[in-house]
Amino acid sequence: MDSDPPLLETYKTLFTNSKTSSNNHDHRLVAVEERHLPLIDLSRLSHNETEKERCQKEIARAASQWGFFQVVNHGISMELLEMLREEQVRVFKQPFHHKCREDKFLNFSAGSYRWGTPTSYFLRQLSWSEAFHIPVNDISSTPMEPFATKVAILAQKLAEILAEKLGHKSSFFQESCLPSTCYIRLNRYPPCPIPSDIYGLMPHTDSDFLTILHQDQVGGLQLVKDGQWFAVKPNPEALVINIGDLFQAWSNDCYKSVKHCAVTHPTKERFSAAYFLCPSYETVIESCSMPSVYRKFSFREYRQKVQEDVQLHGYKVGLSRFLV
Repeated sequence: MDSDPPLLETYKTLFTNSKTSSNNHDHRLVAVEERHLPLIDLSRLSHNETEKERCQKEIARAASQWGFFQVVNHGISMELLEMLREEQVRVFKQPFHHKCREDKFLNFSAGSYRWGTPTSYFLRQLSWSEAFHIPVNDISSTPMEPFATKVAILAQKLAEILAEKLGHKSSFFQESCLPSTCYIRLNRYPPCPIPSDIYGLMPHTDSDFLTILHQDQVGGLQLVKDGQWFAVKPNPEALVINIGDLFQAWSNDCYKSVKHCAVTHPTKERFSAAYFLCPSYETVIESCSMPSVYRKFSFREYRQKVQEDVQLHGYKVGLSRFLV
């Protein structure tokens, strides 16, 4: 299709030299058990104080023990999620050369369209996917704006609960994470000719405070729990929440930013949409309790170090760079 990015042609050298290298960062790409994440009904936050407190504790427990959980009755209707999916399909079915000139044809910022992995040295460092990584500001007056508005409210609510469960009633997230600093990422994973060898999205942690994900029923999200990889069973009514690196640092390791990935499918395309709760580049991240596990750092410094590591090693190192 003329809408598909030329992944096979562009990375043909990786295919011809696909013998596993001893320098490959992650060799795991096998069938894994499918499991349910903790499922939390957010309507309980509107019940009596006892039930509200139980719900908040479940959110904090899941963030601490899993780093991932699912929420239902989250305030975003199925109709709105279906509208988002339809808009995703419309955008990704545009001709490839239009998507590459997103500022001219799609009214997105230049550079928001990404595909493949330019820094990949090995086949398993290649992400078989395409995406639009869009500042929330760019989404105003588009069909995605209602979703962006609702999901931003949900992200702030969850961040406030997680902070309060650590004993901090703070306006930090509302003041630091603004529409100009947060992002919506639209993902498409095309069918892959050799899904056993190629990720849809390489194993990674998220470089934000928290992420809210809506995935379709094809599935493909996998994550690590207790040292083992497993697949997340899709739930059509739920959104997936995961803790990012910045929240792990801010919480002084109380909440966990967990490695996860997306796998490919041989015959089906897959869509997902994620909201990233991010601060401005000038925002300083420091632990909310002492003694601190991590030194203070700005979001700009963190992003720069991640980019340097990806360029140098082909993968992200992350928070271990900032240990005290």
